[in-house]
Order: sequence, then C-alpha cells, then structure tokens
Amino acid sequence: MTSPWLIALDIDGTILLQDETMSPGVVDTVARARDAGHEVMLATGRSWMATHRFLDALDIRPEYVVCSNGAVTMRRKDDVTPGPASEGYERWNVETFDPTAVLELLHDRLPDARYMVELGSGQRLYTAELDDWTLDGGREVLFDELGVEEVSRVVVVSPGHDEDDFHRLVQDAGLNEVSYAIGWTAWLDIAPRGVDKGTALARVQDARNDAGDHVFVAGDGRNDLGMFSWARGLGGRAVAMGQAPDEVRAAAGEVTGDVEDGGLAAAIERIVLAVPAAGARRV
Repeated sequence: MTSPWLIALDIDGTILLQDETMSPGVVDTVARARDAGHEVMLATGRSWMATHRFLDALDIRPEYVVCSNGAVTMRRKDDVTPGPASEGYERWNVETFDPTAVLELLHDRLPDARYMVELGSGQRLYTAELDDWTLDGGREVLFDELGVEEVSRVVVVSPGHDEDDFHRLVQDAGLNEVSYAIGWTAWLDIAPRGVDKGTALARVQDARNDAGDHVFVAGDGRNDLGMFSWARGLGGRAVAMGQAPDEVRAAAGEVTGDVEDGGLAAAIERIVLAVPAAGARRV
C-alpha cells in the first residue's frame, strides 16, 4: 500500500478541450482516483468564478482549490452542506499588488487591448467585454479606474497579437517585477511578484500537514512551470500534456498524450492508479 496522492490539475488544455468539453476519460479516471482515497484538486489560471463549475462536473470537493495562477486559494467550508461548489468554499489566501505601474507600461504598448483586473474580493473590473471572460458581478470602467485598488491579477487581451508577441512585450517592458503567464488563447495574465501555482500548492501542502512526496501535477502552459518545479522538488511527478510548448515539456518530468487524446486520464492511470492507495475503498 502507498500513501494517498495529492493530485493538482490544470483546467484549460489539461482536463478541458477548447470547446469546453472534458478530455476523453477524465471524468471516469478522476472519479476512480477520488474513490481510491486520493485528493484531486484544481490549480488553474481561471478565477474562482470560472472554476467552481468544474468541481461539480468532476464531482469532487477538495479541501483547497488554487485559482488565478496562485494568487487566490479557496478552502472548503467546514459546515458545508451538499450542494453546488459555488456555495461550499471561502477565500482562504489572497495575494494582491498595486497594478498601476504595470497597467501604464502595458497601455503605452497596447493602447487598443482589452484589460481586466481581479480585486482581492473577487470582483472584476474591465474596460470592454470579451466572450472568454467570466464577468458575472463585474463592472465596466474607464482604464484609469483599473488601478484604484490593489488587485490579485491583471489580464490583457490584444487582438492581432500572438504568444510570441506577448513574450517580446514582457521582455521589452521589463515585467520581471511581477509573475506572468500567457494562456493558450494568447492572453497575458499577470500576478503578484513571486506568486504562481507552485507557491500556492506549497502553502496548501503546509496547511494539510503533508510533507510527503506523493504529489502529482499536470498542465500544458507556461503558468504551470511553478507547480512543475514544486512537485519535482519534492520528488513528486510533474506531467506535461502532449500539445504543450517545448519549454513546458522540457520542464516537466514526464510527457503524456495530447488533451484531445485523453492524455491526462492515461497519465493518472499509469502513475496514480497503478498501485492502490492506503485506505482505498474496495468495490
């Protein structure tokens, strides 16, 4: 028997296809891992507002959920009753920063981009709507109003610019004072300095009083590099999806199949479910 695994999964490009349907085999394999006694959680660049429905879709209620690329960590309420995940969690740790300088730098170079910030409360302020953004409860504001309060993230989408353009922009603008990631739909996501999925997962592991090396993380983007490093530093397993950029594949300890081909389910089967966990439920 081995100890239960802490399994942290990215959403877009890992459990989810671009059409918002689940990767083949993921729902069944996650259910088997859950029923075997493993803790399956999500670690995503998405806000909590855009994340909780996937807990429902996977039928999981982990103790913690990492959102906003590590800037926000949600914790399950002790007194939660059965119901939707949106009602069962509270904001446990929130990292914020003053976005004024970053916004000015970006606006000088991308004056026609669409900007959004996420406040520490979770509310979103944005300069223009975008179909890919979850804006329930958000408020459209003038650009100058985006920096009035500290924020947990800044999101930028610029029509006509691709991932390579964003990389050059980050270098030219000197955005090394904050953490940043570029999503698979080519948007720039900026978090507080030194904050990423890995730093949030380290905090989660400390809170769980779990010093073990049975951690499994999977992702497909540059915003997953921090959690890859964290997992590998513990002696755990870091898996990149097959369609991930070369830089991401090189940073992971292992590479699985593409998301369209059920690569995540295959990796969980091979690594986690190959040996029953201690205390696993037998059926």
